[in-house]
Amino acid sequence: MAVDIKICGLTSAAALDAALEAGADLVGLVFYPPSPRHVSLDTARELAARAKGRARIVALTVDADDATLREIVEAIRPDFIQAHGHESPERVREIAERFATPVIKAVKVRDAGDVRGAEAYGDAAALILYDAKAPENLAEALPGGNGITFDWHLMEADGAPRAGFMLSGGLTAENVARAIAVTGAPIVDVSSGVESAPGVKDARLIRKFIEAARAAR
Repeated sequence: MAVDIKICGLTSAAALDAALEAGADLVGLVFYPPSPRHVSLDTARELAARAKGRARIVALTVDADDATLREIVEAIRPDFIQAHGHESPERVREIAERFATPVIKAVKVRDAGDVRGAEAYGDAAALILYDAKAPENLAEALPGGNGITFDWHLMEADGAPRAGFMLSGGLTAENVARAIAVTGAPIVDVSSGVESAPGVKDARLIRKFIEAARAAR
């Protein structure tokens, strides 16, 4: 079965076009001002209109309140809302119901307990996204997009999912095939791994990543 690919943190029409032309299945727009990948509602609206019908649109948020989520949903009509903060299962369920939009819940992983902890979201989230938990000594760490991997073999432990999940965290064209082989991930998600600088997507790296992920199966 083919792997679906999400290119996240797109901030320009050129970067979006590079992702779409390379065959991305999902594109992510970040709504988190501290991130170098943050986009305004106006920019997001333009990018979403450009992507509509060509890839599924994901709105990445971090502990966003209802007013913020309402603005985002009305602006871009995303296919998914990605909850990348400390949202509880109850909050994830509330978001999905209130905004009639399926939620991808990011779970940060450092050990097997983190993987097992994702079970709490099983009935609330449409998809679980496993991302690397940043080390405590990493200065200015972001909720995601830090370019850090975790031990993929943790996904082989009892209780790890077999479907309905995405894999993220430090993926690149050089390691994505191995990541897919170890975890069986049906969807992979990349941001910093296809950048020439924080927040600056590189069309060549996007193409290389998508080619490597496609060839993995």
